[in-house]
Amino acid sequence: MLALTLEEFMVELNDGAIKNVGPNNKAATVKLFDVDSAEAREFGDKRVKLVFEDEDDNEIQVSLFPEDVRSLVDDIESLEEDSPVFE
Repeated sequence: MLALTLEEFMVELNDGAIKNVGPNNKAATVKLFDVDSAEAREFGDKRVKLVFEDEDDNEIQVSLFPEDVRSLVDDIESLEEDSPVFE
């Protein structure tokens, strides 16, 4: 399930073209639940792309620098040691 929250979001649709309306203060939150597949791959020459997909083919892609990936791996290892999720 993909949940998308858009804040302060308004666009103008005119002759098939979408145009931003108002100030540039928009924000979005995307959540993907019940992930079916997850993979990591190179993205350019300096980043790692994480790709998550659910059974409905909703997909989220996130690109991170290697140091951010290492930090995420550390967080997961800490969870494995301390969290009942991994029991």
